[in-house]
Amino acid sequence: MKNLRNINAHKVKKGIIGMVLFFPLFLFSSCDVLQAVLGGYTGTGGLTNAEIVAGLKEALKEGAKFAANNASQKDGFLKNSLIDIRILMPDELRRVEKNIRRIPLVGDKVVDDFVEAMNRGAEKAAKEAAPVFVNAITSMTINDAVGILKGDSTAATAYLERTTSSQLAAKFQPIIKNALSEVGATRYYNALQDAINTYNKTPLVNKINVNVRELPVLEEYATDKAIEGLFRLVALEEKKIREDPFGQSKEIIRKVFGSLKNQVRLGEIGKPGS
Repeated sequence: MKNLRNINAHKVKKGIIGMVLFFPLFLFSSCDVLQAVLGGYTGTGGLTNAEIVAGLKEALKEGAKFAANNASQKDGFLKNSLIDIRILMPDELRRVEKNIRRIPLVGDKVVDDFVEAMNRGAEKAAKEAAPVFVNAITSMTINDAVGILKGDSTAATAYLERTTSSQLAAKFQPIIKNALSEVGATRYYNALQDAINTYNKTPLVNKINVNVRELPVLEEYATDKAIEGLFRLVALEEKKIREDPFGQSKEIIRKVFGSLKNQVRLGEIGKPGS
């Protein structure tokens, strides 16, 4: 009986020693969890607003550079393998495209040549898009950085588009105007309008119901569509950054977007059955 009491006493003593040794580790771990919980509760993972703004801007810069590089490749607009950003004819012409293609001898050619040249112009202009985008990103003021960070997968891109589109269009339009002229898109656009006018003057034909005088100015139309396509590519890169922030080369991106990933993981740990 005495031996049994000694054995039990030894076990209790050993348990107490283990608790004493383990308690600081438990406390340290609990502090980490508590810190993460508090960070998740504030919604920023302990980040300052300045850090969030810097992270958002850096992510958008990366997206802008990616978009400009991708779109400026051969067939970057016309046959982009990532997303459909083709620039098609203005809506007024698309509605009557079948009729235009029926114009003898020149119908198909004038349509195809115009569309290709317009996309080549956007492709050429995209080479100069990155600095225009980066300048807009650098100078923009982000009013709700936390809201954007915690928004959907393209919230930062949507904010950039909403706040800088007019500024970007003003700077990008002269670039694309020159590019359209260099690749012949302007000439094809004029030829297309001439072909419609000539055809409509032909006796006994079904007229193509489009008023060429009301067609959009080419460089304005192409600028809007080119920027729209670039924004869609920026959005793709933002999604990629949000999905894998720790795979990014810039520390501020890893820190800011990685904080969201950590909060998500913490939330998963706290779920029943995890």
